[in-house]
Amino acid sequence: MTGIIKTKAEILEEFPADYTILDIETTGLSPHKCSIIELSAVKVRSDAAVDRFTSLVKPDGVINSFITGLTGITNEMVAGAPDIKSVLPEFMEFISDDCVLGHNVSFDIRFISANLKKYFSTDFTNARRDTMYLSRRYCTLPSYKLDFLAKHYNISTEGHHRAMNDCMMTFEVYKNIKRDVTSSLNLLL
Repeated sequence: MTGIIKTKAEILEEFPADYTILDIETTGLSPHKCSIIELSAVKVRSDAAVDRFTSLVKPDGVINSFITGLTGITNEMVAGAPDIKSVLPEFMEFISDDCVLGHNVSFDIRFISANLKKYFSTDFTNARRDTMYLSRRYCTLPSYKLDFLAKHYNISTEGHHRAMNDCMMTFEVYKNIKRDVTSSLNLLL
């Protein structure tokens, strides 16, 4: 069995400077049975946050007490929010064709994809980077959860499980992993 060794260029390609971070909050784990209750995104250009999008989303059903306890999002907070069919086109326009970055981003993309297919007969096709994958690849830690990584890098975890706060935590974690990896690569030259 041969190992795959990446070149410096291939490693650096994993760390773009222009991308959009995304995060969602949901009523549960199933993209076909549960609803998105919050969508957030942060547009990044040349490694700097330049624009933000965030919206609560009115779910099809009710938010249970576990989800409210986890996210702080209540049924009252989403009562006047737009439904996913109304807000998703605006969210996708904000993301455009950017590479998206998230922590365990496949979870978020499964929900977004399910709603894109259901309401708009389209797919989510953006390139993606995942800070969970990057942290597993380049860090040796006992946990790769977002809050654990944030604490490891001395990043505030206040407001964890709110979409915009998680976007900003992901942004800071990504910058730290990128810094560590590029510093290590420079030492190898």
